[in-house]
Amino acid sequence: MLHFIIVGILVIVMAILTYLGLTGIGLLPVQASAQAIPIDWMFNYQVIAISFLFALIVVPLVYSLIVFRRKKGDTTDAEHIEGNTTLEITWTVIPLFVVIVFAFMGAKSLGDTRRVDPQAMVINVTAQQFAFSFEYPDYGFTSKELYAPVNKQLLLKMTSRDVIHSFWVPEFRVKQDIVPGRFTEYRITPILEGVYKVRCAEVCGGGHAGMRSSVEIVSQERFDNWVKEKQAEALAASQTPEERGQLLATSYGCFGCHSVDGSLLPNGGPSWLGLFGSQVELEDGSTVLVDEAYIIQSVMDPASQVVKGFSPMTFNGTDAGLTDAELADIIAYIMTLK
Repeated sequence: MLHFIIVGILVIVMAILTYLGLTGIGLLPVQASAQAIPIDWMFNYQVIAISFLFALIVVPLVYSLIVFRRKKGDTTDAEHIEGNTTLEITWTVIPLFVVIVFAFMGAKSLGDTRRVDPQAMVINVTAQQFAFSFEYPDYGFTSKELYAPVNKQLLLKMTSRDVIHSFWVPEFRVKQDIVPGRFTEYRITPILEGVYKVRCAEVCGGGHAGMRSSVEIVSQERFDNWVKEKQAEALAASQTPEERGQLLATSYGCFGCHSVDGSLLPNGGPSWLGLFGSQVELEDGSTVLVDEAYIIQSVMDPASQVVKGFSPMTFNGTDAGLTDAELADIIAYIMTLK
């Protein structure tokens, strides 16, 4: 009986030390989602069970090797034991009960993980070798990164264009396969602001290791500002150069000096109506064709080619930081004013 007591105490001590050692080395990354809480709760009990089973096997084994080893000079046979029915029933019933308990815990954890929020934000995710793209259907744009507000459930509807991929953010815990030809759903509620990485957890080809995208969880205010920026980018991308040029002319204040109806504004410059392709007389008496080169020169260096009867413009494209692309869009707009 003394051996059983000693082994029992050693098993408990070893189990505690093993558990503290495993939890102390940081097996899991930070909890960044509401779903990570029930998952980590169950995982913790699994670590407890693993620690106990490890101690239950190793301690009696080592103890027996030390205490019951054959003494020097002892050539007798050990005691012959046929079996122990009570022990066999015990180590069958108890593990069965433990498995049933863990099955219940697993069902509860799964239910908590998949709990549906009817107000969840829908994001369409498309995977392909070797990248993810994120479409925000409620806002009308697509992004290469997952950008979302904290404390709001996300419903990711995911599909693949080629092979099977898998969506996995370690800090979120939940992992979901992405299958070509069908849609799989992934629900997650971020609870911690920060920048994370989504990785493909399914070998999908030669570039699999580099298949990752940024995941940034921010406040609702920052998310709203980001949405406005992305919507503006999407709108600009969908517009024609002429439409972008009109918006740029407005933002740079061009219409404060130039009309588009043929009229002359006080202290302004020539009207843009019918200007492109026409001949204008300069201060030195020479004439010049109003083409792209002339407009670029006049915008970037207003004093170099002043039209007769007008003063040099105060706007300077170089000082204003006007880009070549923006200037091309403004010219495209001017060309439509006939």
